[in-house]
Amino acid sequence: MSAKQEYVDTSTGDIPVFSEVSVKQRRRRLLAALIDGLAWSFGVVLAIALRFEFVMDARGWIATTTLALVAGGIQMVAGYVTGLYRGRFSYGSFDEVRAVGIIVVIEAFALSLLVIPIGPVIGVPRGTLLLAFPFVLLLMFGVRYMARLLIDRARKPGQDADAALIVGAGFIADKLLANITTDPSSPIRAVGLIDDDPDKRKLRLRGVPVVGSTREFAAAAQRTGAKLAIIAIGSADSTLLRKISDRAEAAGLRVAVTPPMITLKSGEESFSDVRDISIEDLIGRHPVDTNVELIAGYITGRRVLVTGAGGSIGSELCRQLAKFGPRELIMLDRDETGLQYAQLGTSGHGLLDTNDVVLADIRDIDLLDRIFDERRPDVVFHAAALKHLPMLEQYPDEAWKTNVIGSLNVINAARRVGVSTFVNISTDKAANPTSVLGHSKRVAEKLTAWAGSETGMRYLSVRFGNVIGSRGSMLPTFQRLIAEGRPITVTHPDATRYFMTIPEACQLVVQAGGIGRAGEVLILDMGEPVSILEVAKRMIAMSGKNIEIVFTGLRQGEKLHEELVGAREHLERPFHPKVSHTQADIITPDRLDKAGWMERMFATPRNNDTVVIEPIRLEKAADA
Repeated sequence: MSAKQEYVDTSTGDIPVFSEVSVKQRRRRLLAALIDGLAWSFGVVLAIALRFEFVMDARGWIATTTLALVAGGIQMVAGYVTGLYRGRFSYGSFDEVRAVGIIVVIEAFALSLLVIPIGPVIGVPRGTLLLAFPFVLLLMFGVRYMARLLIDRARKPGQDADAALIVGAGFIADKLLANITTDPSSPIRAVGLIDDDPDKRKLRLRGVPVVGSTREFAAAAQRTGAKLAIIAIGSADSTLLRKISDRAEAAGLRVAVTPPMITLKSGEESFSDVRDISIEDLIGRHPVDTNVELIAGYITGRRVLVTGAGGSIGSELCRQLAKFGPRELIMLDRDETGLQYAQLGTSGHGLLDTNDVVLADIRDIDLLDRIFDERRPDVVFHAAALKHLPMLEQYPDEAWKTNVIGSLNVINAARRVGVSTFVNISTDKAANPTSVLGHSKRVAEKLTAWAGSETGMRYLSVRFGNVIGSRGSMLPTFQRLIAEGRPITVTHPDATRYFMTIPEACQLVVQAGGIGRAGEVLILDMGEPVSILEVAKRMIAMSGKNIEIVFTGLRQGEKLHEELVGAREHLERPFHPKVSHTQADIITPDRLDKAGWMERMFATPRNNDTVVIEPIRLEKAADA
């Protein structure tokens, strides 16, 4: 029989299902069993010899040798019976050490029950096994420790791997080191740890020492020869990432980052999935602490409907909701291609031949009512909307039809079938609105609050700012312009915006649905506003290109600085540290007046700040 002979499962045909353990592995396990057996034999002889100071008669030596061989044999048999020497545990692992300890203690106790009554008769002290088993454990553990050191040394990455400083000396860093220090093919070789905690100055993780703080990047890089800095802090937000990244780059280091905690917990990425830091990390990363039990309580086993499911936010929202086991997830959109993308994220296919995807327009009230009557959802996330501010300034009628009347259609359909949780996804532009988009979304918030007051159910709105990576948003536009070598257009050098990544925004939306109360607007904490000019500069620097920046002036209805909170809104945070609550004003459907809405909207100042813009100018990235 060959060393790699394959066995066949006769119940399923000739498909190989596993391979015989190689001869080399069998020899290693046999050697481990022999070493453990010899450890018992040596331990017993040593215990008795020390007891008699190495002075025994022939009878005593014979009894001692016999007991030593018996103890060693029992160890080997017990090890094979429990799978210790049949590949059940990795050699030198904590699991194996625990199993060895249990076997040795049980064997020592069992043999003691035999030796205590008959020991004096055969010339062996009663306490032999009690003296011997600490020596035995020390020998077995010592051999495994030495073997583990040799194995780990053989598995370390080669000198051709990139020398890296790991920023952070906590849980994430430890897991990352566990992966890269035992993988000979790893492209990363850890040469030091960077941490600002003074209590970790002398710390070593997996043999890698802390070599300084983030203020000492240059000295640490020179001392260790590092060319790469890996930020391994799962809870790091964009502000901290910018600070660390700037310090590392100033020291001449390339910067990479481990995945955020949300994807590590979900299993989508592993600790070793290190990638170059991106602009999304630097401006929109806001780690979220999610109460999974609370979310599961209103999603699991329920019928959930998402409007606008084909959009960037809607499709990610569907993907996250699917994890919580809804009885049925209904994805509704008027964009068939978007629905295919959403289905790929939730079902792993885009066949579009199942009833989880629904092609419909929220403006079509008859079709919408029929869908709600047939599907009877329990929870609704309303993400369908027109969102491009300049486009809606040109076509305000479309904002009224979709963002106002379309939202009312969804709200009325949800009320009629008894939806218990309704989450309207709003925008920061609804706070002190100055644009058609902001005014239309503000009315949608008021209509949602009206439905909450009428039903007493959780009909609420969730408000956040710019979502990085959503279709047509600023970052993809900048990326395309840079890729084509064209100037980046920025409205104003002082303009700022709030940013958040799509997964983190959706995670907080789902969280908000579990803690919101009837008629509320929930406002997500998005950190500090970020300068758009600074974003453009960073993106140009990361591209390595010489790209011009063009200032175009604020567009009609656009604010210099976005706001998350309205002038008359009072905030509280009763449940979640990243979610603020305020009570929304109410408007009843019978008060909706398109002509009056248009008149009031265009009578208000179109920009929040009056800003004098210099004539359009070009600014070289190198001078910016």
